[in-house]
Amino acid sequence: MTLPLYDNGVASGLLCGMLFGYVLENAGLGSPRKLTAQFRFTDWTVIKVMFTAIVVAAIGLYLATLTGLMPAGSVFIPTTFFWAILTGGALVGAGMAIGGYCPGTSSVALASGRLDGLFFIVGMMLGTALFAAVFDHIESFYLAAAGPQAQTLPQLFGVQVWVVLAALVVLAGLGFTAGTWCERRFGGPLTAEQLDNGSDAVAEIDIVTLRAG
Repeated sequence: MTLPLYDNGVASGLLCGMLFGYVLENAGLGSPRKLTAQFRFTDWTVIKVMFTAIVVAAIGLYLATLTGLMPAGSVFIPTTFFWAILTGGALVGAGMAIGGYCPGTSSVALASGRLDGLFFIVGMMLGTALFAAVFDHIESFYLAAAGPQAQTLPQLFGVQVWVVLAALVVLAGLGFTAGTWCERRFGGPLTAEQLDNGSDAVAEIDIVTLRAG
């Protein structure tokens, strides 16, 4: 049997999704305050969780390919369309900063009983439908500034895979260090009690931030 367990793709996908959701909820990311606090640089849980996920996934894929558990080239690598990515990233980032959810955390929020998570999911569905409806009119913009097809970072920079993995580990270490410093400087991160207490907890954090400044 080879990874990622193609004969049981739906089951393995559901299992991985449940495990990922469990980790997100336990990290406090089912609350929109966690994500908005990241944009205020007071709570770096989002960056720390995502850096950890990227490093673990990258090293896991490398080892699976190296040991033959996953055939080389079995992972689909999409073409990069720079203008579409920049525009989409700006829109998604604005939504995350304003509302406090991303696609994954809104699903976690709904599963944990938060009604605002449902509104975000409905909004994503409506946005996807709108994008599909107008795609013919924006297709030329979407396909503009195409990058190399199916190119990986090792191919782009002409280095071995382990070099890119080492760079990711270093970047993750720097991100963790910077995040911890900012949390100490600006009064974060938010605790479970503060997330449960609502606006009073947020106001308390803001007061601490102002005093630290």
